[in-house]
Amino acid sequence: MPELTLADVARATANTHADHTALVFGDRKTSAAELDSRADQVANGLAAFGVTDQERVAILDHSSDQFYEIWLGAARANLVLTPLNARLSAPEVVQVLADCRPRVLFIGPQFEVLFEQIRPQLDFVEHVIVMGDVYAAWRDQQSDTPGSATMTADDDCLQIYTSGTTGLPKGVQLTSNSIFQAPLTSLATGEISPCREIGAEDVILLCLPHAHVAGSIVGAFGLLRGARLIIASDFVPSDIAAQIERENVTLTIMVPVMVRGLIAALEQDCRTCSSLKTILYGAAPMATSLLKLAMERLPHSRFGQLYGLTETSGPITYLTADDHQEIAAGNSDLALSCGRATAGVEIRIIDVYGQSLPAGDVGEIICRSAQVMRGYWNRGEDTLAAIREGWFHTGDMGYLDDNGYLYIYDRKRDMIITGGENVYPAEVENVLYSHPAIFDVAVIGVPDEQWGEAVKAVAVLKPGTTLSANELIEHARGKVAGFKIPKTVDFVDDLPRNATGKILRRLIREPYWKSQGRGVA
Repeated sequence: MPELTLADVARATANTHADHTALVFGDRKTSAAELDSRADQVANGLAAFGVTDQERVAILDHSSDQFYEIWLGAARANLVLTPLNARLSAPEVVQVLADCRPRVLFIGPQFEVLFEQIRPQLDFVEHVIVMGDVYAAWRDQQSDTPGSATMTADDDCLQIYTSGTTGLPKGVQLTSNSIFQAPLTSLATGEISPCREIGAEDVILLCLPHAHVAGSIVGAFGLLRGARLIIASDFVPSDIAAQIERENVTLTIMVPVMVRGLIAALEQDCRTCSSLKTILYGAAPMATSLLKLAMERLPHSRFGQLYGLTETSGPITYLTADDHQEIAAGNSDLALSCGRATAGVEIRIIDVYGQSLPAGDVGEIICRSAQVMRGYWNRGEDTLAAIREGWFHTGDMGYLDDNGYLYIYDRKRDMIITGGENVYPAEVENVLYSHPAIFDVAVIGVPDEQWGEAVKAVAVLKPGTTLSANELIEHARGKVAGFKIPKTVDFVDDLPRNATGKILRRLIREPYWKSQGRGVA
C-alpha cells in the first residue's frame, strides 16, 4: 500500500463523492471535487513561480477555506506551508518570515498595510498574493491538470512556529507521517485517540486558528476522513452558537475559555446546539465547575481533553468521554488529569539524570512516537537537545498514576498558556526591560478564571524613578502580540535569584498559585 501524504488528501473523496461539501466558510461552499481541482491549480501556480522542492510558502491571514486549497496545493508541489499567527506584531512577523524566507507569501487584506511597513526588511519575498478575490483570480488562471506529486511521508508538509525560551521563534517541522500515522493506527487497532471521534458523517466546526497545530491538523484529518469542515474566521460566541445550529455541527475543538463563551452564548440566545455530539478541548484542563456546567447545558455532547505540543503534531494523551463522566460523577482527582497515552505514543517520567520515575513521582514528561516533529528548522542544536535517543523532552513536569493517567504539575521552561496561546517569559521580559525605568523584571502566569492563566509582570524600578502599571503595559503594546502583553503588574523591591543570577520564577509564582495545589493552569 503506498504511503499516505498530505498531497493525497481530498483526492479519494473527490473520486467517490465529488458533490460532497468539503468546506463551508460563511456563504461559500466548496465541494470535494472543487477542493481537489483547486489544490492542483495552486500547485501549478506555485510551480510557475519557480519555487522548488521543500521550499517554504507562508500565509498570514485569519482562518478561511482558502487555507486548505493553498496547503494541499503546496503539498502537491512538494512545498511546505508556514502559517503565521494572525495576532503577531510586525516585528514578530519579520522574525518568522526572515527565518523561513518564503519567496511566496499569501496575506489577508487586513494585513496589507502591515506588510507594506515591513516590506523593506523582506527582500526575499518575490510574490505577494492577497487572499479573497485576488487569490481566487490568480488560482483560476492556473491549469487544474494534476501533476506528479513527489512529496514523501517523511518530507515536511507543515512548519508552525513556536516561541522559544530565548524569545526567538522556532519553526517546527511536521511531516505527513507525524500528522497521520498515529491517528490511522488508532483506527486500525482501536487504541485511544481523539481522532477516532471523527468520521465521514461528521460536520466539524474549526474555530482555532490554522497557525495552531490543533486548528490545522484536525481539519486535515477531517478532510482525509471525508467529513465536512465549517471554518470560522474569528471566535464570536453568539456567532459560533448560531453556526453550530445552522450547519448541524457534530464536533468541534476549543480551548476552555471558548467553551465558557459558548455556554454564555447558549444561555443568552436560548440555544441548545443539540447537534453537537463531541467537544474536544485542550491547552489547559477545564475547571471542574465549568465542565459540570457545560455537561449540564450540553447534555447531548461528549467531552474529550487533549494534551500535546506543536512538536508532537498534537495530542499525545487523551482524557476520554468516559473519563469525563467519572469526573461529573465526583472523581475530582481525574479532573486534574490530561488522560492516558494515545495510540502509538510511549510516555515516561524521568528525573534530572534521565532515569524513569515510579508512579506518583514528579519529573519531566518525555515521549516517543511517530508524531514527534522532524526537528526545528535550521536549529540543529535545539533539535538535538529536544530529541534524545528517540525521546522528545517536552519540558513539562508531571507524573503518571498507577493507571497510566498523566498529570501536569509544572512547566520546566516557564511557558505560560493563556487562552490557548503560548507565551514564553523571555520574549516579554526583553520588551519590558527596554523601558528606561525598569531595573529588573520577571513575567509569570497567574491563575485566571477566564483564560486559565494570565500574563503578569513582577518588576523592580530603578532608584529614583516612578512608573505605573498602565504605563509599563502600554510600553509593551505593539512590540509583542496582544495576548503576550501583561494584564497586570506588581512592583517589588527585588526578585529572587539563584547563585548564578537566574530568576527563580517558581518562587515568584508560588504565592499566586498557593491555593490551586499546583503551579500551572
